[in-house]
Amino acid sequence: MPLNTGESGATGSTGGSIGGYTLVERLGSGGMGVVYLARSASGRQVAVKVVHAQHALDEEFRARFRQEIAVVRRVSGAFTAPVVDADPDADQPWMATLYVPGPTLAEAVNRQGPLGGRELRTLALGLVEALRDIHQAGVVHRDLKPSNVLIAEDGPRVIDFGISRAADNQALTVTGRLIGTPPFMSPEQFASPKDVTPASDVFSLGSLLVYAATGTRPFDGASPYMTGYQVMHEAPTLDGVPEPLRAIATRCLDKDPTARPTPTELHALLQTLPDVSPPVAPEAATPPEPTTTTTTSPPPARRRRTLIALATALAVTALAVTASHMLSSHTAAPGTPTASTSSTSGSRTAVLPARWRPWQSSLTRTFNGAPPLYASQSGCVAGTGTAMYCTGRGFTVTKLDAATGRVLWRYGTNPQQVLPAGVRDGLVYVYQMPAGALYADKQPVQLVALDANTGKQRWSRPNGQYLDQAYLFSRGILTTSTNQTQYVAYGTSGGQLWRTSASAPAGRSCSPLVLGTAPYVLCTPDDNAGTVSVTLFSLAASDGTRRALATLPPISESLGTVGGQLLFAVPAAQNDTAVWDTTYQALLRVNPNTGAMERIPLTGNPTGTPALVDGVVYFVRQDGTVTAVTAPHGKRLWQHATEIEDLSAPTVSTSYGTVYLANRFGRLLALNSTTGAERWHTSALKVERDSTEDAHVLLLKDAI
Repeated sequence: MPLNTGESGATGSTGGSIGGYTLVERLGSGGMGVVYLARSASGRQVAVKVVHAQHALDEEFRARFRQEIAVVRRVSGAFTAPVVDADPDADQPWMATLYVPGPTLAEAVNRQGPLGGRELRTLALGLVEALRDIHQAGVVHRDLKPSNVLIAEDGPRVIDFGISRAADNQALTVTGRLIGTPPFMSPEQFASPKDVTPASDVFSLGSLLVYAATGTRPFDGASPYMTGYQVMHEAPTLDGVPEPLRAIATRCLDKDPTARPTPTELHALLQTLPDVSPPVAPEAATPPEPTTTTTTSPPPARRRRTLIALATALAVTALAVTASHMLSSHTAAPGTPTASTSSTSGSRTAVLPARWRPWQSSLTRTFNGAPPLYASQSGCVAGTGTAMYCTGRGFTVTKLDAATGRVLWRYGTNPQQVLPAGVRDGLVYVYQMPAGALYADKQPVQLVALDANTGKQRWSRPNGQYLDQAYLFSRGILTTSTNQTQYVAYGTSGGQLWRTSASAPAGRSCSPLVLGTAPYVLCTPDDNAGTVSVTLFSLAASDGTRRALATLPPISESLGTVGGQLLFAVPAAQNDTAVWDTTYQALLRVNPNTGAMERIPLTGNPTGTPALVDGVVYFVRQDGTVTAVTAPHGKRLWQHATEIEDLSAPTVSTSYGTVYLANRFGRLLALNSTTGAERWHTSALKVERDSTEDAHVLLLKDAI
């Protein structure tokens, strides 16, 4: 039976039906299909999983779906959701299970923090009883993880047997294919996935209980591959796990499957867990220093990435952040935030720009039949008032009114490849490539100063052979000469302020940056293979005089300033040239006057692209994990594993205590800046697009 529904992919009433069940609401989706809340003719609520249309034609997926139905029917217990009905041979195969109201364990921990006392004991005993029922039916679950555990009022439920296999069914395990979720997989799932036994689920249960008790995973590498290596070869991280759970988890996480306890033995051990959480001594928290400015240089990790294809249209969407938040965990329709999962303390009436309204604007224009193929950054920078200046693939520099989305002016005949260098003193600084150039590698590039009100060119100066090499500082703008041998500073009138060499003694090549409002250069020996350190030089804003300030570890990332000190992040591996996620071991604070340095160890070696905002360093991983660390002390504030990948750098609203991030599909995510808990998120924007390099979030008063 084909799916009869008008649902558009958003949460809410679908108005359709399948197999005689009325579809009420979309609950979520996964690799195999979409799950709906549905109602039978008698009014009973069920969860209906419908296989994705593209998979319905795949015989392997159909076989796996038939197997899932058979597996769930074989498993019956108080802590699993039984099958009510199914049709694996329909045009779009579907299965209905008893609906279990309640959040997943992942959602519960993200919203309310780690479990303890009776909650943790009930969860642990319920899960081990569920595993006992599953294993007695001859089944290995193979994907026991927080999102596959529902927290109901009467105990947990284990769901999603889509990658399980009955012990007597070997046919669907494909050699070389890893099935599971790396942080919650067992070593044998990596080493020999065909030969996993019930002991594999016990290992996963150990990881899951550590997560429930601490909010962190015992194996958490910088990538799925590193996580797999940790699972197979390294000891688990059990910091913060209370006894006796710590000892139990240690046994569950033994690399040797035969050394792990059986579910029956585990049941007896878990009954020793206390009903009350042990007292925890209060930990003094030092608030972030408020006097923080961020670097005007682009994020270092972005600079290392190669140019990739951008969207055929850039959509800029403004959303209101309202004073009150409803309670919901579902995804909103495109462009609409879901209600908050946690209220905002001290919330007040939104302060929006005058004449503000929600809007969306497509900026694409046609240039000689087709836009250029490449761009490295698309997005907008804020000006004064409600002005914003945007660049990207398929359109020239454009000024928009952020209150209404109205285009105020456009400049140039060639689309930009990078964001404007900045806006100051009534000028917008942009880059201009040679006519017809698709990218600017080794071609003359001009720095152009535009009148912010009219878009008319005030002046133009050469800016080296590469894009993105101009930086605003206190007296003007710092650029690179055409032959790359000098740094040149210009004032607002376009007049040259000073020049200085772009190299340093002893064969060192240099890169400019601005921290706070002051110019600096980082110089590295030409022989990178022998690099043991880099030298930080300050440049006098008045005349460009260079002064050696400090010696830093190689590959140190500049973040900005905090408390009047320069701040850098130090990678854990000094030869780490990873394009995506890098792991960091420390922060460095450098006195800009004396060069004195203070090394601040980072708790837990956070991974991701670092960004400094209001005294907090946010590390954003490609998989959507966000870690917040205090800049003055390196102390972890929180870590949240979101379900949204490729997130942007964060933007923070201090009024509402919220961190905003977006991804390349236009999803907008709001996190509680104090706890990291998700407040709400939107679904993707419905615009045609290819993959993009960057997403950007701007905050104008209380409009996003």
